[in-house]
Amino acid sequence: MTRATFAPFRPALSRSIGGRAIAYALLGGALVSLSACGGGDRPRTDLQAAQINTIGVNSYLWRAALEAVAFAPLLQTDSAGGVIVTDWYANPSNPTERVKLTITILDQDLRADALRVAASRQVNDGGNWVEAPVQAATVQKLEDIILTKARDLRRQALAS
Repeated sequence: MTRATFAPFRPALSRSIGGRAIAYALLGGALVSLSACGGGDRPRTDLQAAQINTIGVNSYLWRAALEAVAFAPLLQTDSAGGVIVTDWYANPSNPTERVKLTITILDQDLRADALRVAASRQVNDGGNWVEAPVQAATVQKLEDIILTKARDLRRQALAS
């Protein structure tokens, strides 16, 4: 009786093992098929966006630097080399003082160390322009303005 009782379950048991094997085979085939869809060739949005440089240097830093010094007349711009030089600029509210800026973009990545700002300052002393010291905080503030603007430009580009 024991054999007769378990005999009908053997085919069901072997079907369930065979069914499991088929299910595993189908699952394995599906996973292999899906793995072909992914891959390393997907664009890395965050890195690519930080390295947009159709002009030789990082375009976000370039545009941000141009906007930051838009108040002063430009003497030289070289987008391939990443150099912006302004002419002397005197603020109308303080005509006895003038500044000249040189901004250099050193890298194609949007990074703080990819930007260098140099400033020269002169004061009018009896009709002659005399070199005067520039506060380090002034240069640092201009660098911060450019970097913040560049990051904002990048965020806007990623959002659209």
